[in-house]
Amino acid sequence: MALATKKQIKKVVLAYSGGLDTSAIIPWLKENYDGCEVVAFCADVGQGEEELEGIKEKAIASGASECHVVDLKEEYVKDYIYPILKTGSVYEGQYLLGTSMARPVIAKAHVEVALKVGADAVCHGCTGKGNDQVRFESCFAALAPELTVIAPWREWDMVSREDLLDYLAERDIPCAASLTKIYSRDANAWHISHEGGELEDPWCEPSKEVWTMTVDPMDAPDTAESVTLSFEKGELIAVDDKKLSAYEALMYLNDKAAAHGVGRIDIVENRLVGMKSRGCYETPGGTVLMAAYKGLETLILDKESLKFRESVGLEFSHVIYDGRWFTPLAKAQLAAAASFAEQITGDVVVKMYKGNATVTQRRSPNSLYSEAFATFGADDVYDQKHAEGFIRLFSLSSRITALSQKDAK
Repeated sequence: MALATKKQIKKVVLAYSGGLDTSAIIPWLKENYDGCEVVAFCADVGQGEEELEGIKEKAIASGASECHVVDLKEEYVKDYIYPILKTGSVYEGQYLLGTSMARPVIAKAHVEVALKVGADAVCHGCTGKGNDQVRFESCFAALAPELTVIAPWREWDMVSREDLLDYLAERDIPCAASLTKIYSRDANAWHISHEGGELEDPWCEPSKEVWTMTVDPMDAPDTAESVTLSFEKGELIAVDDKKLSAYEALMYLNDKAAAHGVGRIDIVENRLVGMKSRGCYETPGGTVLMAAYKGLETLILDKESLKFRESVGLEFSHVIYDGRWFTPLAKAQLAAAASFAEQITGDVVVKMYKGNATVTQRRSPNSLYSEAFATFGADDVYDQKHAEGFIRLFSLSSRITALSQKDAK
């Protein structure tokens, strides 16, 4: 990333959310970088109309010269979520990477706006404690290393919400934020995350106020509901026989799964910067998608192929969590997963009930499952006597080791 003095910065593109932090960043940039022009950039990754309502007006009122709202919803789902789905990546066994996987598409659009308007720098509102600063800045470095990166939380002396509110009040800059905010949330088409408040104590059970996207599983319908997902070469092409775009399909699954309380997790994870954090995540449609895809994989991939694909998923979960999307390593791992996905064609039925998403039916023209071989009944295709020789060879090293140890005594 380029280094520059404050006087050299003439135009900055800020990743703007309309919240307290970025509302304060706009005037702070103009005051601390010699009156530079601030252009606001907002990525629409499916966080919802409420968060985007009036965002251009808010940015201008805070001092931005203009505000670019870029619709990334379809690109996000098709070009980032679907490829990651093919890897089967789950971070530390539970987290479906909802925040992590949105960062590359946002950073890419951020850079594109910066280059379009002729900016010298890009700016984000990430704190010095979180993962996102690394994710965004790693992407900036890979895509436009000539741009200077400004991270106000690593520069200014404000340390609390009270400081930020006072800062805006002194300048008569309107902001809807207040001191009553309890949780820090991040939403996109794939999920919503919740941190802060009582969640900072890992011994404290999340209250009902934490969850905003899904029905409490205890209050979910007493009748199960099933959805049918159809895949072709690893791509979701239909849900319940409806041909939908990538984004529309995810929204459909979100609505269905959220009504049954599917997709809630409460975890303590290892952040990239070294500390542990506790968060609650809601990923309703994503949970169904992941279950369906894996259900089809088990029908199609042979043992060694599935084992390798699982190893790719484990490694890629760290690559995407750590913000290394635009790297040769990520490209290679995505290519490996895509090669296996060429065979993932078929239909899967997932039953949703009281917070659970369970695969109940699966079929594929590429299935390796053979009832003739797998049956517990009589068959004429498998001679069970052949198993004896296989077992003797398979366990030969163990037999030799035991005999050697016996002879040594």
